[in-house]
Parts: sequence; C-alpha cells; structure tokens
Amino acid sequence: QVQLVESGGGSVQAGGSLRLSCVASADSYAINYWGWFRQGPGNERQRVAAIVSSGGNLYTYYEDSIQGRFTISLDNAKKAVYLQMNSLKVEDTAKYVCAADVPVWAHAFPLEDEYNFWGQGTQVTVSS
Repeated sequence: QVQLVESGGGSVQAGGSLRLSCVASADSYAINYWGWFRQGPGNERQRVAAIVSSGGNLYTYYEDSIQGRFTISLDNAKKAVYLQMNSLKVEDTAKYVCAADVPVWAHAFPLEDEYNFWGQGTQVTVSS
C-alpha cells in the first residue's frame, strides 16, 4: 500500500501563491504517475495536473483553467510531488488532493478513477 500525505494548503488573498506538497510512503513501490485534483464547495472533483517520469523525461499535463498559473513538479528521490500555484483566484478555493499510480492502460492525462492511491487533501482558500 501507498499512503499519500499532502501539506502546504492555507488561506491567501487573490493574486497570491501557495506551494502544495505530497509525499508518498512507498518504500519499495515505484509510482509511475502523480496527479493533483481539487474539489470546491458544491462541485465535483476536478482534475488539475499530472506528471509522469518516463524514459528519463518528465511529462506534465494541466487543465485549461489553471494552465500558466500552476506548475507541477516531481522529486523521485523524495517520492514527492509539488504543485506551485501562482496568481490564485477566488475560484481556486478547494480541497486539493494528491493521487498516485495508474495502470498502463490509463489516459495520458489520467482521469480520477484511474488512480490507485489518494491522499486526504489539503484546503486552499483564496479570498478577494
């Protein structure tokens, strides 16, 4: 089993920045994909970003709504993934959840039901 623990959430004013972290407890488990999702009040869980290390290259994917403002990064040695969020908007308010590991048949930008492991989430609140 893999446990994911997020941190870095908090309250910030619109235009501000936050950096989320997600660390995996997976001593011998090789995680192939990492992703971030979010769920705002009254909304369904939304895909935000994903990253995969393949063939010595890193590939990143972003939803259009956050493209250019959020950056996902990976530290394989630490088994950690990060989400740098800049130019935050009120509509970015949500619980942000880390996900990891997908089967080989998953989409290049994996969907929610394709991830095997999930964290508990960290709350991000953006005020105007």
